[in-house]
Amino acid sequence: MHRADDQDTLDLVRAFMSMNVTLILVGVDILGSGLLRQGRFDEGTRQWVLPPSQHARVHGLEATQTERRFDLVELDRFRYTTPAQIAAFHDHLAGLQANLRLLKAPPDMLTGAGMPEYLMRRTDGVVGLLERLIEDGCQEAMDSGHETLDETLLDDVVLSLDDPDRDAQAGEVPAIPGSSRPHTARPAANDRRRGRNTVFDDQGPYGQAGG
Repeated sequence: MHRADDQDTLDLVRAFMSMNVTLILVGVDILGSGLLRQGRFDEGTRQWVLPPSQHARVHGLEATQTERRFDLVELDRFRYTTPAQIAAFHDHLAGLQANLRLLKAPPDMLTGAGMPEYLMRRTDGVVGLLERLIEDGCQEAMDSGHETLDETLLDDVVLSLDDPDRDAQAGEVPAIPGSSRPHTARPAANDRRRGRNTVFDDQGPYGQAGG
């Protein structure tokens, strides 16, 4: 909470709480971020209570104590220990898989063989890392003509969250597990096949690609 934007965010959240609506706010590592540092946890109601917002006072939106309360629901990363945890991760992978359009993808591309265990090892169950890995992997699969995701291809995808707007000290840069083998250089652009039509693929009546 050392940046001006952080303080503005806290003030905005408190202003929202004075509105007669139900809001669902989503964030990462709320407890570690310091966002609740000025609040207190009410053991009786099992809710967090924040002091009134200066912004709300100025605009005549002073909230009651009840309206300043909110529930914190933690949605942790995926785990891979119990049968229920494993099933939940597999269900998520199946949902991702159903929306991928790689031309040589088998039906169990993300859920078969050892892929679930591999993806868990690469991302530690963090949804943002998982989807970044899948997204970058799909781009590489299309660019290279491989048109499917497997461990060999994904091992060459280096997860990176390099972003000057992220503050590592505020917990905005999660630890990224490494790949299962050293990174190898990708082929140069002029060594790759002609670009894939990423909008629509139709073999046409004579088996020729068309769009």
